[in-house]
Amino acid sequence: MAVQLQGGGRGSRMRRRPMSDINVTPLVDVMLVLLIVFMVTAPLLTVGVQVDLPKTQAAAIQGQDEPLSITIDSKGLVYLQETPVELDQLVPRLQAIAKGALDRRIFVRGDQAVNYGKVLEVMGVVNAAGYTKVALIGNPSQGGSGSGSGQAQRRR
Repeated sequence: MAVQLQGGGRGSRMRRRPMSDINVTPLVDVMLVLLIVFMVTAPLLTVGVQVDLPKTQAAAIQGQDEPLSITIDSKGLVYLQETPVELDQLVPRLQAIAKGALDRRIFVRGDQAVNYGKVLEVMGVVNAAGYTKVALIGNPSQGGSGSGSGQAQRRR
């Protein structure tokens, strides 16, 4: 009692066509991991000195060049970018970094606990050195009309 299966012989094996689609699942997985890594690390890379900025309703300043940042912490210590600096050494360091370009944007960040006179003293030193684009930085207020970009600046 022999039963013949249809197409079951050795010579008539079914051929599968090669798959020409790209499997994008691993690519999507890698991209999501990279997105999460960049979302976590990007806020940590902006500014290294922690200060509690005062609230403001000013709109954000737009510009293409990278501004220099001068920070005054709650103890009154002055930082140029992330490096502590004495007030009498601030102008020579600014000139060395800016390479004599007096139109370079400079942001002054002052902790809200620091004396306002200290912030004005730092701004006065920078302005007396000839730098004309000096701006104060603060946090946008919750109910205000701030830009929502994380920081609002007001030009002096």
